[in-house]
Amino acid sequence: MENVKPAMYKTETNIKIIDSIMGSGKTSWAIQFMNEADTEKNFIYITPFLSEVQRVKDAVTNRKFIEPQNKGNGKMDNLKKLIMNEQDIVSTHALFQNADTEIIDLLKAGNYYLILDEVMNVVDEFNLNKDDLNLLYDTGMITIDSETGIVRWNENSMYQHTKYNEVKNLSKNENLIYFENTILFWTFPVSIFNSFNEVYILTYLFQAQEQKYYYDMYRIHYEYKAVHKVNDYYVLVDHASKEPYDKEFLKTMINIYDGKLNNIGDINYSLSKSWFEREGNSTLVTKMKRNIYSYFRNNVGTPAQKNMWTCYKDHKPKLKGKGYTKGFVSHNARATNEHREKQSLAYVINRFMHPYKYKFFKSKGVNVDQDLYALSELIQWIWRSRIRDGKSINLYIPSKRMRTLLRDYLSSDI
Repeated sequence: MENVKPAMYKTETNIKIIDSIMGSGKTSWAIQFMNEADTEKNFIYITPFLSEVQRVKDAVTNRKFIEPQNKGNGKMDNLKKLIMNEQDIVSTHALFQNADTEIIDLLKAGNYYLILDEVMNVVDEFNLNKDDLNLLYDTGMITIDSETGIVRWNENSMYQHTKYNEVKNLSKNENLIYFENTILFWTFPVSIFNSFNEVYILTYLFQAQEQKYYYDMYRIHYEYKAVHKVNDYYVLVDHASKEPYDKEFLKTMINIYDGKLNNIGDINYSLSKSWFEREGNSTLVTKMKRNIYSYFRNNVGTPAQKNMWTCYKDHKPKLKGKGYTKGFVSHNARATNEHREKQSLAYVINRFMHPYKYKFFKSKGVNVDQDLYALSELIQWIWRSRIRDGKSINLYIPSKRMRTLLRDYLSSDI
């Protein structure tokens, strides 16, 4: 198989990025917008968590939102029926990410507006053994476009009923891209964004996020907006004209630990994923576990139910400990209020984009800002805690790089 690269596609759609700091009222604006909208408009509201699904169903009173049910042929089939019947729909990222060409066609035939609460995972590694990939290619079950890298299923192959049904379905929708003769990437079907009359994405620091890089790769046009509250009413304003965020109050609310427990993260790549996986670092990983325990026990002394921590998922068993294990919150958690009682936090990773994903975007001429990407991920995680309610927090962030990024952010007006 030759080395191939995906092409860029120029598409036009009406996408508005509602880029405002956490707690500024993005979700409140969306609920207000849907309550006031003409009944001829149909909405699909997509959120990361089931708890937020119920919140939308309860808060939007001028129309009835329906959640796809796992009945008959499953949630996806039920979603298609709801779209066909022009219902207002609320669901999760997990279901929406499985959208196929039939969903796209149904949306085009309707009058739908999409509100996406937080960016989605739109590009990811697809785990397929290389021998399996070679088998699919050598037997003619798949072809790989020499210009774009798009994997396509061969409908004329004699092998149609195999264990590779997921590959078959995704490649039929052109959702798989082969990169550098090494890795398969799954990509969310870009054409779905053209299927809506308008798309609103509620987020913060979009310029650092993978969905932004994905849009740039496909040359999708989007515009930035921000939420502004006037008395008790929420309005959208041009992002460039918004008032700078005042970080002075935030600085007083985040007690960043500064002491010897930070020594473990002094080197630029310390606490990165590769650092944790390096065979010679097992003693340091054990030391990191002791540091977390010491921080919660000796430095802040908060009860276990007030403690929140994160690491890379694969390393959780090596780092969990007494007084904080149950407070684990995934490092990519977004748009949830479930942890808003957490007071003392430990963020013990040094965030970088997946190396091949970074190369994938760079190969398409898309500039990836690793520091801004890391900062965006960190801020979203911190804001799962009680700081979203204007209450002070304690923060242990041993990576010198991550700690510096946060401190620089708190002194900026972005």
